[in-house]
Amino acid sequence: MSYTIDRPITNWDSKRREWLRLNPSLATPDRVVMVTGSPPGRCPNPGGDHLLLRFYKNKADYCRLHGYDLFYNTALLHPEMPGCWAKIPLVRAAMVAHPESEWVWWVDQDAAFTDMEFRPPLHRYRAHHFVVPGWPYMVYTARDWVGLNAGVFLLRNSQWGLDFLDAWASMGPQTPHHDKWGRVLDAEIRGKLTSFADDQSALVHLLAKEQRRWRDKVHLENGYDLHGYWEPIVGRLEDVAAAYAEMERRDAGLRRRHAEKEAGSYGETRSRYLDAAGGGGGGEKRSGKRRSFVTHFTGCQPCGGAHNPAYTWQGCVDGMARALNFADDQVLRAYGFGHTNLNDSAPIRPLPFGYPASSRGGR
Repeated sequence: MSYTIDRPITNWDSKRREWLRLNPSLATPDRVVMVTGSPPGRCPNPGGDHLLLRFYKNKADYCRLHGYDLFYNTALLHPEMPGCWAKIPLVRAAMVAHPESEWVWWVDQDAAFTDMEFRPPLHRYRAHHFVVPGWPYMVYTARDWVGLNAGVFLLRNSQWGLDFLDAWASMGPQTPHHDKWGRVLDAEIRGKLTSFADDQSALVHLLAKEQRRWRDKVHLENGYDLHGYWEPIVGRLEDVAAAYAEMERRDAGLRRRHAEKEAGSYGETRSRYLDAAGGGGGGEKRSGKRRSFVTHFTGCQPCGGAHNPAYTWQGCVDGMARALNFADDQVLRAYGFGHTNLNDSAPIRPLPFGYPASSRGGR
């Protein structure tokens, strides 16, 4: 059995079952390990390392609140799979290193959790092995590059999952056919932005071309923001915060101070409240006043700095700071503090008991 992507594993389901039988204390249902990382060296972009530290803190906060394991990697596990392809050997190694985990959850370095209470509804995915944000028509029919986003996904720790990674990696830069795949994907994938075979266009191709093999076990998630495009989100964060504050003014149970370990149960209570109010409980995108679950800063390149020319660097930096402060407010709330505004990370204030019903400390 090997941790490397170039040596296939067989009979993984039975091997994992046996391991869980021998380690029953670790055999908890729907256990999750989150995997993320950044390049081995310093960020060439000034301030990039600080931004990555803040993105890491955000993921560490989220995992602590929900009892998930977190593996943050800074090593290139396959020398010929850099950049966007580096995640595949990393996820593969994590599956073998964490047989206790039912799911491996990949999250890009530039994605932030902006609803710290919400948990993915894993019970909905009992029949699935791969969950990725996307839309069936855009992937299976239109074969559009933006039909899904490969920067955030859940992969079941199974033989199916290992085989799927092997098939995905077969188009990667470590193979002698990578240049050929670049030409194939250029011709096939609508809206493809790169001149080479990137991981996202390869994933669209794999799902669209081999539907009989993969589709039944794939769930394209669009009911909640497993990947939320950052630009329209960051401008409405104050409105979302105000809507949640109003919800808490009306319900003393939601605003009651509680231990940080109770965050999950309060998230369930809030979801029921949102359901009753028609606001999109459970993460459903029925209301623009619901927190986006994940806000993904695609095109901003906080470490490398080569941002998409459609954005300004200052716009990216300001957006990242606002989203991270918005998430941090949800964490600090359990400690009795909050930011004075979302545009400045430094100033914080103590929150009075009864906040936000109390006039003191209100935004």
